[in-house]
Amino acid sequence: MNREDSSSKTTEPGNAKSGETLASAVYDRLLEDIVKGQLKPGLKLRLQVLKKQYDVGNSPLREALNRLSENGMVVREENKGFRVAPASGEELKELIRTRCWLEEIALRESIANGDDDWEEGLVLAFHRLARISSSKEVDASIKTTEWEQQHREYHKALLSACDSSILLGYCSQLHEKTLRYCNLAAVMEYRETHEFAEHKAMQEAALNRDADLTVKLMKAHFAVTGDIVLSSGSIS
Repeated sequence: MNREDSSSKTTEPGNAKSGETLASAVYDRLLEDIVKGQLKPGLKLRLQVLKKQYDVGNSPLREALNRLSENGMVVREENKGFRVAPASGEELKELIRTRCWLEEIALRESIANGDDDWEEGLVLAFHRLARISSSKEVDASIKTTEWEQQHREYHKALLSACDSSILLGYCSQLHEKTLRYCNLAAVMEYRETHEFAEHKAMQEAALNRDADLTVKLMKAHFAVTGDIVLSSGSIS
């Protein structure tokens, strides 16, 4: 049986779960490669190439690409297939502006609703982020991957008590899109060294239940990242 037949079979009723799992796995891998900048903005996503590169059949690959087009990471062109979404300075500005709007709502709700478990989760998330930032023994590529994971968890922890999975979902999508720009501009060195103070200040303000200050610090945090990316010259 060839790969095409095998991938089609996984989507039959008795194997729906395995087909969905495979599509989700491909989606995650493609998303990671787009966010890391390994799949460049505007790149034509040729199915035959991707099938070989990701060792996957046609059906789960198309499902993954359709999902990526729904969240804006991939552009679906009529009768032309798929491309990685383009990147531009104007889009980055819009992303940061929208992220500030949504995360302010989530942050204020989270600070108002957060209990002892939320506080402990935030402290732990910051500790893990600070630990990987200060590590001298981890390989650079591994450190970058771990830092991004802990950075993501830290921002999730700040918002986690907002009591809206829908809002958190949108915030997560905007985080991934913004992260792609950071990776394209290669600003990791700044982020690992200089953002420590910004993250610490946000944590302390949130734990003190000072929503106005936390929001102000959050907006400044996003603005600095945006300015660095735009000034890098890597985004038109």
